[in-house]
Amino acid sequence: MTDYYEVETIQMPKGLTAETDGLAIMPDGRIVAGFHRGEIMIYNPKTKVWKLFAEGIHDPLGIMAISNSEILVMQRPELTRIKDTNNDGVADEYLTVTDDFGLSGNYHEFAFGPIKDKKGNLYIALNCASSGAGIFPEVRGKLDTLGRPGRMYSAVPYRGWIMKLTPDGKLHPYASGFRSPNSIGFDANGNLFAADNQGDWLGTSKLYHVQEGKHYGHPASLLWKDGFPHVTPSKLPVKMLDSLRTVESVAFPHSRIADSPTQPVLDNTGGKFGPFAGKMLVGEMNHPYLVRLMLETVDGHIQGACAPFLVGSGLQKGNNRLAFAADGSLWIGQTDHGWAGDRGIQHVRWKGKTPLELADMKLTPTGFALTFTQPLDAVTAKQLANYQFQRYYYEYHEAYGSKQFDVKPVPVTSAELSSDGRTVTLKLAELKAGYIYELELGKLRSTTRQNLLNHLVCYTLNRLQRNTQANP
Repeated sequence: MTDYYEVETIQMPKGLTAETDGLAIMPDGRIVAGFHRGEIMIYNPKTKVWKLFAEGIHDPLGIMAISNSEILVMQRPELTRIKDTNNDGVADEYLTVTDDFGLSGNYHEFAFGPIKDKKGNLYIALNCASSGAGIFPEVRGKLDTLGRPGRMYSAVPYRGWIMKLTPDGKLHPYASGFRSPNSIGFDANGNLFAADNQGDWLGTSKLYHVQEGKHYGHPASLLWKDGFPHVTPSKLPVKMLDSLRTVESVAFPHSRIADSPTQPVLDNTGGKFGPFAGKMLVGEMNHPYLVRLMLETVDGHIQGACAPFLVGSGLQKGNNRLAFAADGSLWIGQTDHGWAGDRGIQHVRWKGKTPLELADMKLTPTGFALTFTQPLDAVTAKQLANYQFQRYYYEYHEAYGSKQFDVKPVPVTSAELSSDGRTVTLKLAELKAGYIYELELGKLRSTTRQNLLNHLVCYTLNRLQRNTQANP
């Protein structure tokens, strides 16, 4: 991978605990970063100089650059507008944008965002609290102890929700059912996505297509849903809770793909970052790589595949925040705060040479169509042994995580290569909705003798193609 991408590790200021919580690019190309101990700092890539912009911020887990002198910061207690009004390079104005959500004082009540849609609405995500700590004597918002039971809980509004802030300054509950959605992002079509972390009620980490009014599985937040019965949500029958949830677009198989996914970000570089323009990347805390997404709409619902990306490139772990710059390079903020990560910031540039990678994976009525970044050698492309599938699912239950259930190999019965050599259409012996199809690719190579870099991809098959039935 080092032949294709260059990874630069940025020198951090002396004395700074460089647990990077937030990251954004200012219009003039400077990098603004927030750190766990409350500093907001600006880095000039041209001069390689850091400067303190603001301080005293509580867990600045999201930053949006408004101008070269103004930012929005999502900190634990509020969304804050921070501005340098006299142009001396240091913030002197801190204004509350919204704090219309509950706080119990629990250490796990993180807050993520903001991101803005095309209509000017802002979105933020609110973490659930953890049973690893309690509730402070003084809380903000209504305290309801029916929300207290469970490993992750929601005893004040709107923990476990994604919220929508309209341009008139009003904060509205948007979607529920999240455990620990470490940041949110839009795709090229304006669809909102959130990555949630494995835990109670999440058999493995997941990526959700977030739509207004829907519930995504973690029951604690149902307590704050209008019209929902005033009961302890986690005590309801699992079958009932299962019927209320909208399933993920992509499941990240635990330890195989991602253990702790972070920010979804769109590659909007127009090809300046390589051959994956228009698709999304997701950060990952526990592995020294990112995750690349290949999404599609099947029967009106978004689903698709995920694969490791930048493996062996020199990327560190703890990849918490991602931001594309105007030149097409990618800035990555890293943290190890309580997880198996690293600290600091790295800068990734594409060298201009195209690697042999799987560019896209789409469902067909009888299998999958795999499109590669370069034409494949026809001999290896047609060898069925180079496509090893197995399928399985993760159970929806209250316990932390899940094993893989009903693991079964799925034979490939045919492989056809397109006339341009870039797409292999595979027919499988079985397609069954509700399963993850994990594919291990073999020794494929291009017509120019390049070897395939990444061999693992996992497709979340929630729905079959319309009018197509699963094979008996």
